[in-house]
Amino acid sequence: MTPAPPSTLKIAYSPCPNDTFVFDAWAHGRVPGAPRLDVTFADIDLTNGWAESGSSPYDVLKVSYAVLPWVLDQYALLPCGGALGRGCGPLVLTREPEMDLTGKTVAVPSERSTAYLLFRLWTADVLPGGVGNVVVMPFHEIMPAVRDGKVDAGLVIHEARFTYQEYDLHALADMGAHWEDTTGLPIPLGAIIAKRSLGAETLRRIADAARTSVRMAWDDPVASRPYVMEHAQEMDPKVADQHIGLYVNEFTADLGEAGYAAVRGLLTRAAAEGLVPPLGPDALAFP
Repeated sequence: MTPAPPSTLKIAYSPCPNDTFVFDAWAHGRVPGAPRLDVTFADIDLTNGWAESGSSPYDVLKVSYAVLPWVLDQYALLPCGGALGRGCGPLVLTREPEMDLTGKTVAVPSERSTAYLLFRLWTADVLPGGVGNVVVMPFHEIMPAVRDGKVDAGLVIHEARFTYQEYDLHALADMGAHWEDTTGLPIPLGAIIAKRSLGAETLRRIADAARTSVRMAWDDPVASRPYVMEHAQEMDPKVADQHIGLYVNEFTADLGEAGYAAVRGLLTRAAAEGLVPPLGPDALAFP
C-alpha cells in the first residue's frame, strides 16, 4: 500500500547561509503544493548521527555525503538541494606555514563528514606517516582552537574559507583542490536525504519542492536575506553572499551526471581505502 503523503515534514539542516538560502521559500510556505516543513537547525555532526541512529524522527536531513554508506538502507539521496562544487573544498589550517602534520593533533568537524573523508584521502596520498590525534569540534570552534594552540591544525569548512586570515592562520592544504586535481570531479560536500518509508511519490514531491525552492531563491535572492542573516551567527553579509555563491550552484538544482559521478567516485575510493562500507550498485538511485 502506498503511504499517504504527510502534510508536514520534519526536516533538519544547518543554519549556514547555503541551507537557509536553499530552503527559505519552502520553509516559509511559498512553494506551491509543497508539504509544510517543521525545521530544526543542527550542526552537521548531529544530523549525521541522527541519520545513522536508525530511529531518527526526521523525514528529511542535510548530511555529509560521507555518511551515505551507513544510511542508504533507510534514506534515499535526493538529486537536488545539496552542496557540490568546484573550488569549495575544506582547508587544513595551521598557525605556521608549511607545518609537517605527521603525529600532530588535528581538529575536524565530524569523523563522518565529507571534509574528514577528503582529509583522510589526502593524508593517504601525501602524509604516509599519518597524523596523530583527531579531535571532533563544532566547526565554528576550530579556528579559535588552532589560533590558541589547543590543536596543531584544523580542518575547516563553509565560510572559514573566507575568514581564516582574520585568525592569523595559514592554509596548509586545500582538500578540494587535491580531490579535483586527482579526479577531475566536483567536490561532494553535503547531501539532502529523505526517508524511503515515505514512498516514491512523496520522495518525488520532496525533490520537486527542494528544486523549486532553490530556483525561487535564485529568482528573488532578496526574499531570502532576512532568513539567511537571522541564522548566520553574526556573519558579515558579504561573507554570507560569498558562501551562497560558492555552495549553491547548478549541482544544487540537479546533481546531474557529473554530480553522481563525483559521489560515486568519492565513496568508491573511500571504500577501497577501507574508510566506508562499499555501496550497492543501485544505492544512489532515486525513485
